[in-house]
Amino acid sequence: MNSVTTLTNGIDAAFARLASEGKKAFIPYIAAGVPGADETVDLALLLAERGADILELGYPFSDPMADGVVNQAAATRALENGVNDDAYFDMMRRIRAKSDIPLVVFSYLNPILRLGLREFAVKAKDAGADGFLLVDMPVEEADEMLAICQELDLRFIFLAAPTTTPERLGKILEQGSGFLYYISRTGITGEQASFQTGFEDKLGAIKKASKIPVVVGFGVSTPEQVRAVCDLCDGAVVGSALVRRTLEAKPWSEMRAELDVIAKALIAPAKEVRTEARA
Repeated sequence: MNSVTTLTNGIDAAFARLASEGKKAFIPYIAAGVPGADETVDLALLLAERGADILELGYPFSDPMADGVVNQAAATRALENGVNDDAYFDMMRRIRAKSDIPLVVFSYLNPILRLGLREFAVKAKDAGADGFLLVDMPVEEADEMLAICQELDLRFIFLAAPTTTPERLGKILEQGSGFLYYISRTGITGEQASFQTGFEDKLGAIKKASKIPVVVGFGVSTPEQVRAVCDLCDGAVVGSALVRRTLEAKPWSEMRAELDVIAKALIAPAKEVRTEARA
């Protein structure tokens, strides 16, 4: 599936708006159902209100091999809280009822296959989803899902890593849509103090080759890192720095207030107007 230029999809519209404003995308990841369903909806709406541009809503999987300890713990908590297809789509519908923030289904292939690729995608679309990011679905095996997403006007987002070969990157850039998610380092998700050696050069080459927006995640956890990433590409993804707080044993009102402060600080660097030369 080639990159789609129509703006009927929320992800495309968000990046078009940001480009016209000279700003970059802030894309938070949160785990659906953690600390609870009501809290997930409230947090999603809070992030949207504070200026988040696209939301990755994590569907839990029992073996999230690409995730670090924080997101693994969140997936376990979500499963313990009974997050299944119905609960997940209900949260998504409740978010969509009050916000037009583009929603990305972020998960692994196994939970999607359990229901069936097409049936899951149709239900996701009906609930308000704008795209999919399935961590362990390689481009070489994605034809069926790509066709389903194209039919439903959903974007399919691929990951690229520092170890991705030029040949494979070419396939990903040709087939992916919405945006390319570039992993800032090899390994798993989680907060990190610095980026991997050679990160800027590799990101620059990918950005130059890509016809769709490029965002960076995995290890982006501070306002300074968000700013650094947004100076180099089209946006930043922050997950663990937010998810970690949702796992704390605190009343939701206290947790929400802390997340509000953190979100404002993280989102602000993406909203700085950048000239084309700087970006």
